[in-house]
Parts: sequence; C-alpha cells; structure tokens
Amino acid sequence: MPHFFFIFIFTIFFPISFVLSRTTPLPSQTTVLDVSFETQKVQNVFFTDFNALNSLNQAEEVNPFEDSSSALSFQLHSRLAIEGIGSHQDYESLFMTRLDRDSARFNSILTHLNLVVQGDGLANLKPEEESELSSLEGMEMPVVSGVSQGSGEYFSRVGIGYPPSQAFMVLDTGSDVNWVQCNPCADCYQQADPIFEPGNSSTYHTMSCRARQCQSLDVLACVKDTCLYQVSYGDGSYSVGELASETITFGGEGGASAANIAIGCGHDNEGLFTGASGLLGLGGGDLSFQSQINASSFSYCLVDRDTKSTSTLEFDSITSLDAIIAPLLRNLKTSTYHYVDLTGLSVGGQPVPIPPSTLQLKDNGDGGVIVDSGTAITRFPMEVYNALREAFVKGTPDLTLTNGVAVFDTCYDLSQRKTVEIPTVSFRFSNGKEWSIPAKNYLVPIDSKGTFCFAFATTSSSMGIIGNVQQQGTRVSFDLKNSLIGFSNDKC
Repeated sequence: MPHFFFIFIFTIFFPISFVLSRTTPLPSQTTVLDVSFETQKVQNVFFTDFNALNSLNQAEEVNPFEDSSSALSFQLHSRLAIEGIGSHQDYESLFMTRLDRDSARFNSILTHLNLVVQGDGLANLKPEEESELSSLEGMEMPVVSGVSQGSGEYFSRVGIGYPPSQAFMVLDTGSDVNWVQCNPCADCYQQADPIFEPGNSSTYHTMSCRARQCQSLDVLACVKDTCLYQVSYGDGSYSVGELASETITFGGEGGASAANIAIGCGHDNEGLFTGASGLLGLGGGDLSFQSQINASSFSYCLVDRDTKSTSTLEFDSITSLDAIIAPLLRNLKTSTYHYVDLTGLSVGGQPVPIPPSTLQLKDNGDGGVIVDSGTAITRFPMEVYNALREAFVKGTPDLTLTNGVAVFDTCYDLSQRKTVEIPTVSFRFSNGKEWSIPAKNYLVPIDSKGTFCFAFATTSSSMGIIGNVQQQGTRVSFDLKNSLIGFSNDKC
C-alpha cells in the first residue's frame, strides 16, 4: 500500500511540476557574448557586397510563400542590403549615421504622441477645418529636409498595381498610411526602382473624398472630389498626393494579391527612405495594411542589420508555441502604435527596483511602452533607465569601462576579450512572463576596434519604446484578435 501511494503521488504530481517548469522557465542569471564573432562581423561589413539590388529583384520574382505557415508572406531586407555602405569609410561612421536616423525617428513618434496627449495638432484636424488645403501646393507645409538622414531600417519587396510594378517598401509599425512615389513627380527623391506609373495599371482608381478611407486620414483635402493626402514625419520628410485604390501583390505577378487597398500616390515627396519606393504602414489604424486586409495577426523577424540575411513579414500567421506571450495594449488617444504591457525589468535574474506604474499606459495617452520596427534603440524614462544601467554595471565588475558614445553612456573596451559573461537582461510583463533578450542585442559593437555599448538609452519623456536592435533575430507576433504579442527568439 505505501508503494502504491508513492507511485500514485509521483505519477500525478511529477508531470504537473514538469509541465510548469517547461512553460514558465526561470531566466538564466548570466549569458555569454561572443565578442570575437561580433567584432569580426562588423569588420566584414566593408568586405561584403551589399549593393545587390539586381540579384534581389530577380530572386523575389519567385513566389516566397513556400515553407510558410502564413496565408500572406513576403521577404524582409535590412537597409544595408538595399543601400550598401554608401560613403562610409568605417563601421563607427555607419553606426553613428544610424543613431542620427534613430533620434529623428524617436523624436517623430514623441512629437506625434505629445500632440495627441495635448489634444492639439494635425492628428485632430477635421476636413472642414482644412478648406485652405485646396491643391497639392496648398497641402505642403514648412519642413526641414530629411534627405541627409533618411528613415526606415527594414524593407519588403511588393508589387504595386496590375500588372505589378516591383518596389521596395519600408516596413513601419508606427505609421498607418501606405504610399508610393508616383508619376508625374513634382518632387521625388531617388529610389532604386522606376517611379510608379499609375497610367500603366488597370486597377488604379483615385478615391473620392466621400470614401471612408479618405475620411480616416489625419490631413486631407479635396479637388474635384479627388481625395488628397499628406503625411509628414519628425525628421522633416513628407509625402503629398492623391489617395487611390490599388492592388498589392506579393511574390511577382503570379503571387498572392490584395485588391482595393487604399494607398497614397505621392507626387511630392521629400527625404524619406532613400532607395525605397514608399511605405507599408503596419500601425493599428484603419488605413494600415493589415487592417485593410482584415488580418487577425501579423508577424515579422528583423534580421541582423549587418548581414545580407533575409526573413519574412507574415499575415495571419500562427504564433510559435515557444513564444513569450504578453498583453498587447491600445492607446485610447491614438490607434497607430502597438503597446506592450511591460511592468518591469530583470538583470541577472533579479528584478530591477522600479515601480510598475512608471511604465504604465495612462488613460490620457501618456506613458506606456511601444514596440516599434523603425526605432533602433530601446529607450526608457530616466528613472527606469538609471535603475537598469546601475544593475547591469554592478553585474559587470570585471569589464573595462570606457567613454560613452552618443546616446550611450555605458560602454566597454572588450578589445582584449574573445568572450564575456554578462548578466541576462529580461523584460517582465503583467501576466508574469519574462522575455530574455539575446546578449548580442543589448551589448553591441559601435566600431570595429572592440568598443561595445549597453544598447539602451534614456528619455525625458514618460513613454518607453522597444526598438529593433533588441528585436533582431526574434519573431515578433501581433495577435490582433486576442490583443496579445509574442516574442520568439531565433525564429527568423
């Protein structure tokens, strides 16, 4: 009888504890960064042929849906794979240019959110208040050129119109309006592909001002019942043109397509996304691409920006079973941005001492933490960042500190090291789950000489943002139907 009782207890309770240990694993206290590999990788940037647009064009004429569990999927490229290294002579110069773009991007989001929270600005203009915007020229506004900075870090290849004209489009989870540069061009920046010619597409139709999509624009005007749009960005870039209905195709002429997609036909464009033809908006608003195709979910995996690797952007895809799941929140003041319910941070397996309310999204639209594909560096309010940095520095007493660089105030000289063991950094969510970030995503090289920086920054704003450096190599899944977001490491 005692033996039977022991077997019964073992059979019943052991599987339960085993399942719990698998579904709620404790983060490791430390992780290893391969310094030699990361240093060699950035050194190889200047010996790699990134200027391969022709091969990219040819490769993506085939259907990219094979081996995908998604109903709609297409390839994703880093900015470096599209533009090449340009005039940069060393990796530090390339990295600093990225930081400049990143600052412009972050300021753009911050400016828009400040206008929303204050209840002022373009986000609240009504069509009847814009009667002076009676022409394309009237829709222009004073801006500072963004040509020298550019925006956008990841690109997808899509077909516009029918027959489809292939174009590189920037992936942007922080924008809703899709648009492409169009002829005739009053002013168009340089792009890799020919400018889209709407007259060559049998499915191109300008949209009436009475259309629901037109009325969803933040800034619009009407000329002879044609809907005109304007989108502008914090780095001084903008696009102005007519809103149209068009077909979007993935994987060449024989690929899957989505009809009647509202897309801006930009005749006057300045400074945005050098090399790309326009923007694919993946924000949470009604005009975003996934909203228009009624996708219940979408996911992406952002490849390493210093390689030629590609990954996929997928719609109606299945979240990986091993994903770390967290609540996805919506700002009551604006539907554009995707917020995650982040309540805390851990370093070396120990919670960072910060009040959960510090990261909370307020009812007035203030605060919260955005997950964004276009912003590079993760930023936290000062109180949060200082506590995070202090915990990390305390956990790296054997590493040699060096001078800070740009937005980074915690940098190390690892030139004499092949590997280093560093504290694990994890994001803690309101449902108790923790996402441990790979070491290479938070201690990053900023030159080819062995200088590595803690890749977080502070902001005077109450808003936080999880950038694409921390997301690299992780499949980020947005379950729009159930308001959940998933993070799956090493799923590109």
